[in-house]
Amino acid sequence: MTASETQSTRPAAGAAARAAAEPCQYLTFLLGQEMFAIGILSIREIIEYGYLTEVPMTPPFIRGVINLRGAVVPVVDLAVRFGRSAQKNTKRTCIVIVEVEAAQCGQEMGIVVDAVSEVLEIPGSDIEPPPEFGTRIRSDFIKGMGKIGGRFVVLLDVDRVLLVDEVAVLANLGGADCASA
Repeated sequence: MTASETQSTRPAAGAAARAAAEPCQYLTFLLGQEMFAIGILSIREIIEYGYLTEVPMTPPFIRGVINLRGAVVPVVDLAVRFGRSAQKNTKRTCIVIVEVEAAQCGQEMGIVVDAVSEVLEIPGSDIEPPPEFGTRIRSDFIKGMGKIGGRFVVLLDVDRVLLVDEVAVLANLGGADCASA
């Protein structure tokens, strides 16, 4: 390795270390009595739970689609996706619009949550790796466990909450066409 190659890799390694040490912001929300969080950079907006159009022959965790400013956005019931029963909607139930990677392009989708809590900064040093056992959701859905005030919050990996073929179903519902982007 030449001196110039060494110098060019050091700043990148230093930037990665700084990024890991810097606090990241997460939107926290409730599903039942459990708190989860999603990185704020994936969040597009939070909307009031409204009328959904059901789509026949979709997986049970897909509640339907909504019209969001003229765009068709699929809506996923996160509790059902995690193998739980669907919760009754309350006045605090809302839809979090997130962007996930689908076939190398962004796909907006809605996630039904029981209540949105707050945006928190969690330093990288307060994030533990996902446990390999004891969780009630698939471990590949979990990005990490954030320590907040002596308890843990499950940090979700939005891009993994849906499998590739399921994201393709959602992209078809939303009319996403990466080729035209």
